[in-house]
Parts: sequence; C-alpha cells; structure tokens
Amino acid sequence: MAKMWAGRTAGETDRLADDFNSSIHFDSRMYAEDIKGSMAHAAMLGAKGIITKKEADTLIEGLAGILSDLDCGKLEFDMSAEDIHMFVEQVLTERLGDVGKKLHTARSRNDQVALDLRMYLRAELDEIVKLAKDLIAAVTEKAEEYADVIMPGYTHLQRAQPILFGHHLMAYAMMLLRDVERLGDCRKRMNLSPIGCCALAGTTYDTDRHFEAGQLEFDGICRNSLDGVSDRDFALEMLSALSILMMHLSRFSEEVILWCSWEFKFVELSDAYTTGSSIMPQKKNPDMAELVRGKTGRVYGDLMALLTTLKGIPLAYNKDMQEDKESIFDAVDTVKMCLQVFTGMVGTMQANKENMLRAAQKGFINATDLADYLVKKGMPFRSAYKISGGLVAYCIRENTVLEELPLAVYKAQSDLFDTDLYDAISLRTCVETRISEGGTSLASVKAQIAYVKEQLK
Repeated sequence: MAKMWAGRTAGETDRLADDFNSSIHFDSRMYAEDIKGSMAHAAMLGAKGIITKKEADTLIEGLAGILSDLDCGKLEFDMSAEDIHMFVEQVLTERLGDVGKKLHTARSRNDQVALDLRMYLRAELDEIVKLAKDLIAAVTEKAEEYADVIMPGYTHLQRAQPILFGHHLMAYAMMLLRDVERLGDCRKRMNLSPIGCCALAGTTYDTDRHFEAGQLEFDGICRNSLDGVSDRDFALEMLSALSILMMHLSRFSEEVILWCSWEFKFVELSDAYTTGSSIMPQKKNPDMAELVRGKTGRVYGDLMALLTTLKGIPLAYNKDMQEDKESIFDAVDTVKMCLQVFTGMVGTMQANKENMLRAAQKGFINATDLADYLVKKGMPFRSAYKISGGLVAYCIRENTVLEELPLAVYKAQSDLFDTDLYDAISLRTCVETRISEGGTSLASVKAQIAYVKEQLK
C-alpha cells in the first residue's frame, strides 16, 4: 500500500522496517471507533464550511459503507497498511477519489489515534463494569445462600474468630464495588475529546471541537493541544484500576484454592470449572482459580510496561506511544475473560457447611468471647485475656474444647464463671453478638447484602 505521508521523502521503507513500524495487526480492533470518529470529523468540517455540505455527506456515506463492509466481512484489512487510520483513509480515497483526500483536513494521526483509543477503552470499560457487576451479583447471591453458615475467620492464616460464610463472601463484594467505582472515576477523565488538537499545536482552520465531542458522546474536550495528543493517563489509570481488580480476584482465587483442598474441604467447585490429572485419577484441580491468580501478574506487567514506556517521553507525540495499545488491549482481554470465568465458578460453587463448622469448633476461636465474658462481669481485659489463654492451653493438653470443659475447671480460675458462660461461648452466640455495624452477625450480613443489591441497581 502506498504511503499516505509520502512527500518529504519517497515514502519507501525497508520491508523489515515496515513490519516493525506497522500497528494494524493490533490497532485494527479499533476500526469502528476510527470510522465513527472520522464521520463526526467530516460532519464538523461540513458544518463549519471547511468543506461543502455535499462533500461531508459523501464522506460520511463512504465511511458508513466501509464500516458495514468490515462488519460483515466483505472488506478485509490490508496488513501491509501502516495502521488502521491509513487503511481506512486509503480505502475511502480508492472509493471516492479526491473527495476522500479531504477527510484528513484539520486533524492529525496524533489526535486521531488518541481519539480512537479513548473511544475504544470507554466502551471496553463499560463492558468490564458490567461483567464486574455480574460477578458482584453472583457473590452476593452465594452469600445470601450461605448467610448463616459458621466458619473460622483467619488472621495470619490461623483460626482467629468465628464468622459467617456470608460475611466472608460479602468482603469480596465490597472490594469489587470499589473496583466498579474506580473504573467509573477513570471513565470521567477518559471521556474528554482530543480531536482537533491535531499534531500538537491545533490548526489554522476554524473548527468546532465541541461539536465533534458532542457527536461522539464526550463530556468535553482536552483543553491543551500538547496534552491532548500526548496524554495516556487515562490508559494508565484504567490499567491501575484493572490491576487492583485482578488483585482482588487473585486473593479470592487463593482462598478458593485453599478451601477446595482436602486440608480444608470448605467448598466444592463444579466439574465445569475444574480439571483432572493425566496420571492421578483422584485429582480435581482448581485450574480456573489458579489461572486467574497467574494472569494477575500479566495485568500488573501491562501496567508497568506502559508506565515505563511513558516515563521519559518529551512532549508531544512520539512513536514510543504506539506501545500503549498492546499493553492495554492485553489487560482488557485478560480481565474480561477472568471476570466471566470467575462469575461462573462462584455461581456454581457449593459450601461444605459441616466441615466449616468443625474447623471453627476445633480452633478455640471463641477464646476472645470467653475473655469478654469475664470483662462484662467486671474483670480487667488483660486479666481476662490471661485466664482465657490458660484455659486454651489446658484444653490442648487434655485434647478437649472450651465448650466441653466442666464448670469446676472454670471456677478454679475465677468465681465470675457461672453456667451462663456456655451460652456465651457457643459459636452461634459468638457470631450473633457481633452486633457492631459491618460485623458478622446474621442481621449485619443481611444488611450488607441489601446494601450491595441497592448499589447494583
């Protein structure tokens, strides 16, 4: 394909250099945004009288035809083209002749590619938000199903205090809600139009940048032309938000992997989201969760790659910035796939209530409640803490649990103990008396579920 920029040079480059320079093999995915942006640009040129209304209509009709032909497969991408912008313009010129050459009036590929990327990522961001909300809904539904199931809560991966499984799941729902909020904040700064900034300094034509921005559903325009063509903060911000989202999925994956091991056996994953072993017939591997955990590093790498690419670039546009797309495209594709798989995995996951309860009973995770029992009867907390710890040590030596110790053993430690302590240290009581807002009581968990459902609306 002939170089549209031939003039200052002959437009002839080495074949290997051509391949190295070309981006159409990855930026062709932005063809719809490129064409729609060009249609808005043509409309603006016509409205301002920079080209005639008839010429503008001809350009818009020609662009619509290219879009339709690409959508249905009638037209294929020419991989010898330098990029998607040159490809579309070349096809348009072949179809319309000299009128097609007027499309690029009052713009540059610098502001054009910035426009395409903002439009493309805006749509992908909206899709990721939708997928994240689907996952939140699945997690919330699972939390509702197992709202009152007692399990051990952990710190340092040591059994700490009894909680409800619904409460544990809702922690992830809250994390994912923040991810949705972060992406929404990112969208606000992304949704500004750079078109009209041209190469770096604007244009001598009397353009209407606000007209184009409105046509393309932007909230406003980039206010400085140098910044407009060189800004990729919106891509970095999206990558950062996606990295945090993936970190949350990775933490969740780690717990799912632990929970479905024989050592825990808290949950059972559907066969649809596990794999077997080629040599060990008893295996049921949580490969989907492991892959999500692994792909988290990939998204982190995409963020670091773009940060590193941008860190030393002087204003305005430099060819280094072509490297922005593969990183953000890879992260977008990865996150979308992970969210979809994770939603199905969580939605079909089943809890082993008995194993969760057994693990809670054997962990002495009501020791804090035993201390609180004494505190409520007037003993200083540190004194109560010491007595409670001593009774746990006694239980370990005698291979028993706090709930089964005779009252006489308790009385030997303090006269404040009475028969009511057995109700106070039952796991159900331990959970239900956590009445502080956001805690693990059933009423609190139900309130959290209601809150998230309202947010999802």
